[in-house]
Amino acid sequence: MTVRQRFGQAIAVAGLGFILLGSGNARAIESAAREALLIDFETGAVLFDKNADVLMPPASMSKIMTAYLAFERIKEGRLALDDEIPISEKAWRKGGSKMFVELNSRVKVSDVLRGIVIQSGNDAAIAMAEALAGSEAAFAEEMTNKAHELGMASSEFRNATGWPDPQHRMTARDLATLATATIRNFPEFYPIYSETTFTYNKIKQGNRNPLLYKGIGADGLKTGHTEAAGYGLTASVERGERRLVLVINGLKSVRERTSESQSLIEWGFREFDNYDLLKAGETVETLDVWLGNAKTVPLVLEKDLRLTLPRSTRKKIKLTVVAEEPVPAPIIKGQRIATLKVAGPGIETRELPMLAAADVAQLGTFNRVLAAVTYLLWGAGG
Repeated sequence: MTVRQRFGQAIAVAGLGFILLGSGNARAIESAAREALLIDFETGAVLFDKNADVLMPPASMSKIMTAYLAFERIKEGRLALDDEIPISEKAWRKGGSKMFVELNSRVKVSDVLRGIVIQSGNDAAIAMAEALAGSEAAFAEEMTNKAHELGMASSEFRNATGWPDPQHRMTARDLATLATATIRNFPEFYPIYSETTFTYNKIKQGNRNPLLYKGIGADGLKTGHTEAAGYGLTASVERGERRLVLVINGLKSVRERTSESQSLIEWGFREFDNYDLLKAGETVETLDVWLGNAKTVPLVLEKDLRLTLPRSTRKKIKLTVVAEEPVPAPIIKGQRIATLKVAGPGIETRELPMLAAADVAQLGTFNRVLAAVTYLLWGAGG
């Protein structure tokens, strides 16, 4: 089945496009969160956005970056899970949530990581920071640098814990970027985020992520709470082939955090789905060629076109091939010669490069002259 047959209409060059018939938008939803962002992990599509680019105190959700840098060190071979980390007086004395490490003891990296991720231990986070960078301040600078490297341009860290500081700020979008990078880059370590309990020093503590206990496919990541931040959660839920990443903050209670996060996740899975529209290498359209040894050249996409769309509007997507015809030869396979515009209700308009699927050589001098004269006399149909 050709692309034309599958969609029922031809893709028209230079702006006519083809439309999948349908109407309506995803049912709107509101959230009590001060900041919130819900995205599809695979496509990056934004399903819900409320103040996602507003700087906010991330509280203990900052520890996702603390763990990220530790995971990176282990993957690079600069740190091992069996290595032991010394516990300083600063780490031992730190208030707030704790792993309850002992002063001047040495604790395995594997345990410290669980103290950070599962128990949200401030003592564990400071111990890790000091072990990796010499001081918490130096580690915070490293956290900021890594954030910017990952594209989290708004993030600034002043400590490894998320302890209140007026200059320690992130955005919901930056936290979603960090969560996505953690899941994608460290599949061997990410399962720690789904562990529901951890016992250290004979003290058993439960993971504070409320979604882990709901049986909805949640497998991470991290809660946060301070007076200034309110109650927050960076979460990930996987069902079948789909994964959603959620960041919420500024809620009034543990109960509200639980209900709001579950409500947004359920809405995201219910109202949206991922759809394969075009395959990489599949001929989408052909363009006329000027003075080439072939009359036409096929157009293809370099990557599959897979979109997250509202279920109610998935059949009303407009794909428009924009190009100037005829395309002058020579044409090299893989050369960008057109653009595919994707638009429709519920999605942001996207532009994708369309590539030549074959080489087209230029005609020789005599044949070029003959073709030009033929065109002048008879037009393209001659």
